Amino acid sequence: MCSETTTPEYKDTLNLPKTDFPMRAGLPKREPDWLARWEEMGLYQRLREKGKTEGRPSFVLHDGPPYANGHLHIGHALNKTIKDIITRSHQMMGFDARYVPGWDCHGLPIEWKIEEKYRQKGKNKDDVPVIDFRQECRAFADEWVNIQREEFKRLGVYGNWDDPYLTMNFHAEAVIADEFMKFLMNGTLYQGSKPVMWSPVEKTALAEAEIEYHDHKSHTIWVPFKVTFAPTVAKFIEDDGVDMPIISSGGKSDHARDLEKARVVIWTTTPWTIPSNKAVAYNPKINYGLYKVEATEDESWTVPGELYVFADALAEDALGKSRVTEFTRVRDVTSEELGGLTLAHPFAGIEGADGFWDYEVPMIDGDHVTADAGTGFVHTAPSHGADDYDCFVKRNWIDRMTHNVGEESEFLPHVPFFAGLTVFDQKGKEGKANGAVIAKLVEAGGIIARGRVTHSYPHSWRSKAPIIFRNTPQWFAAVDRKLDDGMGEYGDTIRERALRSIDELVKWTPVSGRNRLYSMIESRPDWVLSRQRAWGVPLTCFTRKGALPTYPDFLLKNADLNARIKAAFDANGADVWYEDGFKEKMLDGIADPDAYDQVFDVLDVWFDSGSTHAFVLRDREDGTPDGIADVYMEGTDQHRGWFHSSLLQACGTKGRAPYKNVVTHGFTLDEKGMKMSKSLGNTIVPETIVKQYGADILRLWVAQADYTADQRIGPEILKGVADSYRRLRNTMRYMLGSLNDFTEADRVDVADMPELERWVLHRLAELDQTVREGYRTFDFSGVWTAVFNFATVDLSAFYFDIRKDALYCDGDTARRRAARTVLDILYHRLTTWLAPILTFTMEEVWLERFPGADSSVHMVDFPETTSGWLDGDLAAKWADIRKARRVVTAALEIQRQDKVIGASLEAAPIVHVEDAGVLSALKSIDFADLCITSALTLTQDAAPSEAFRLGEVEGIGVVFEKAEGEKCQRCWKILPDVGTHSHAGVCARCDEALG
Repeated sequence: MCSETTTPEYKDTLNLPKTDFPMRAGLPKREPDWLARWEEMGLYQRLREKGKTEGRPSFVLHDGPPYANGHLHIGHALNKTIKDIITRSHQMMGFDARYVPGWDCHGLPIEWKIEEKYRQKGKNKDDVPVIDFRQECRAFADEWVNIQREEFKRLGVYGNWDDPYLTMNFHAEAVIADEFMKFLMNGTLYQGSKPVMWSPVEKTALAEAEIEYHDHKSHTIWVPFKVTFAPTVAKFIEDDGVDMPIISSGGKSDHARDLEKARVVIWTTTPWTIPSNKAVAYNPKINYGLYKVEATEDESWTVPGELYVFADALAEDALGKSRVTEFTRVRDVTSEELGGLTLAHPFAGIEGADGFWDYEVPMIDGDHVTADAGTGFVHTAPSHGADDYDCFVKRNWIDRMTHNVGEESEFLPHVPFFAGLTVFDQKGKEGKANGAVIAKLVEAGGIIARGRVTHSYPHSWRSKAPIIFRNTPQWFAAVDRKLDDGMGEYGDTIRERALRSIDELVKWTPVSGRNRLYSMIESRPDWVLSRQRAWGVPLTCFTRKGALPTYPDFLLKNADLNARIKAAFDANGADVWYEDGFKEKMLDGIADPDAYDQVFDVLDVWFDSGSTHAFVLRDREDGTPDGIADVYMEGTDQHRGWFHSSLLQACGTKGRAPYKNVVTHGFTLDEKGMKMSKSLGNTIVPETIVKQYGADILRLWVAQADYTADQRIGPEILKGVADSYRRLRNTMRYMLGSLNDFTEADRVDVADMPELERWVLHRLAELDQTVREGYRTFDFSGVWTAVFNFATVDLSAFYFDIRKDALYCDGDTARRRAARTVLDILYHRLTTWLAPILTFTMEEVWLERFPGADSSVHMVDFPETTSGWLDGDLAAKWADIRKARRVVTAALEIQRQDKVIGASLEAAPIVHVEDAGVLSALKSIDFADLCITSALTLTQDAAPSEAFRLGEVEGIGVVFEKAEGEKCQRCWKILPDVGTHSHAGVCARCDEALG
């Protein structure tokens, strides 16, 4: 036997992994090269050709259009990456998965930016020709489309970037107008006057989707309304089953006379609406009482002897606010009594008002009235509140609506005392209206208490300024009007069709999305379609001059006219609507132009984006023949936005939802769970992450988490993501190195493989089902978790660790060929399974083995996995084997920590196994190889007391013994035969490998 000093160096004889695949990814520098490569090879277009050639089934994710006005934020990155993973995974599952990116280009945010430029130059928007103004808006949107396109592409998102859809493209504007004219023709369109959410800063109506809620400090006032009439029959008693009125000798009940001396007190946080009051509401389910003031503090707006009506639950608080120190509850006040009262407006008879408020104020019942705060009575101004308006609609009192407030939230000239005063100024700050109304109420004796309250209040999400409810003439789509359009399979109204679509036609991910949208549609009012702005698609309709909106011929309905308008927009865009003579040109031969007015309001931008199913899905070659997408995917806020408007719009024009699946993601938060804000300094932009880590790390962050909930991101989280990436990259690098020079001649049939390799294939077959189901159901975190755990636990920490010896030290053995065959199978699956997530990295892994100008992992599908690989009996057997191995490796780790051994190959443990079946399973394999020991003894003898045991694995004990023999200088096993073969210092296996 040769001494160690004369033993040859055997390192070069080992089959060590060989690969140029670097451990350091260098993604920020290398990813742009792959993007350029895909651009050059026309990857997306080639996939479309492949889809046609192979006749693949269609799969279309329809892009909810981002707004073209600013750099991308982290929410954009989350959104577009999820979409890209959906599209890529379905492509690799055998579909022709098409993705057409799009942009929302019309609307107030862009118009606002152009107006800001004008203001900085001292220029007035109204002095600029509307077409010139619109052209500036168009140019602004186009600039940001180009910027955002490149930013999206840098994230690895592929799609038809050369031909995206834009809502401002001529054909898009033509179709949006045409879809609007379908509402005109089917009778859902009407002009009405009702309170809408109105931005005084932006001077336009807003949709619910354009509203966000912030804390706002409001005035609060308690205002008494004098009773001017109380009913004669005021209270009933029961006498022999007959209700009898109590009547005083004077013909009026004592109770009625009490009430005629009383005042009904309301509480409001919007004093500016008092001049528009038309009623006071109560709730018959609330208990009310008549209260008499007995004593007050010195500075009180009430005096002893006065009578007030309150909800019992709120009387003490309200009287306390008015500095009443003693009061008496006189009696109950019934809902029958309240319903018969007539009140006077607080400003009735006030000097200088010329009788402006000298009208009767009725009391009305309303379910919206609560006893949670205030007085139990609600001041009702139907021109400034949705509930107020609904109460008047039910009573056919629409003619009692007021028009007291203008577009800048200013009182109009006809309103006494307050003309010109604003609720909010042009910067969204409080104007003088509230203060003036309160002062006038004090002067008129029309207030008993005042205060301030901070509460959640609606603001415009663009200007961040508070809004008001304001009665204005607007155009609406009726959601409950019966449609006679021949598309009634899912209902006769827009609401019916939408609700049935939600339940019968759409799958929701997560399922909670169904409930959220259903409840919104179930209770929503008619859709406000009009905006009083310039940049958008106009409401392409004409109204008869002098006719009321309720007249049958108020709207001009003519199919030929509609076709002319659509053709004009198709040729030259919606700007033509504003050209001189356009009305005359369109109406020529159809109607007298002088008899009709042209409408110049523009459509709500949600109608634009809600119509995309028509000009993208229906009209494009890469759309869908039926105009229905497989998936709509956006943030949870789009239940009241794009999901909502698309559903309403499509139900009005095609009779059903335009989507089969709706997938929703949450919002992005910082590491502490706080909303990102520039003022807090906790924002993270995609560009920063891409420059530091690379886009694949950002994509992996998306895939790791459950995107259906809110996502957290920050430096520490990204470090964790990068660590997971490095671990996976190491696994891929190991496979690549071990597959160096692998050819088909090395491949082994599954039937000829050892059990360990067949167990790996069983796990792969299980994982194939998990991956496909996960991608099919949009569960990327499930896919990533399953694949990553398999790669790091089953492979790196188990299979690779065991087979490293055979791969490095065996010669051309069946065992080594089988292991390399499995590695090749693993490579093809892991690389393709992860390609939708780690787009750049898996391309790099693929090109290491399959280089070439036309080669790309994104051109291949997930490999088909035979069900024959599944072997439940084998899996059960190996579950027991792995449990036994855990006991052995844990026992050896203690010896290593105690420095008894340096490596597990120095050990030859004795393993005591109580269960005969488990013992038989362990004896059927080379258990020493599995435990990476030089030798190992299996026995059913009872384990001695000093044997090592693991609590969670019963019936197995391990006694440590050192391996006997010499260390093989090639494989490092300690074996008795080392040094007895033709090659110095090696074992029999290595001697054979050396030849």
